[in-house]
Amino acid sequence: MTDSTGHRPEQDPRQEKFIVDADLLTADQIQGLVEEYCTRYHGLNDTESPLDEQGKVLSAVRRGDLVVWFDPVENTAGLDVPA
Repeated sequence: MTDSTGHRPEQDPRQEKFIVDADLLTADQIQGLVEEYCTRYHGLNDTESPLDEQGKVLSAVRRGDLVVWFDPVENTAGLDVPA
């Protein structure tokens, strides 16, 4: 949406997703994100045991190939590739 001057209003930066340092989370929190990631991305691909990928996903988080993001608007977190 534009205003009468043709400028688009900027999104409030407090509403943007941001990366959370995985070292700030507990092991249980990381494990929950890993399980959610495995079931979301592997559970719908006819994979018999999507949770068998947990070790690979956890290693990717430790290497930084996957990062933890937080969405303050939705109050959700997840794993994804870094932007």
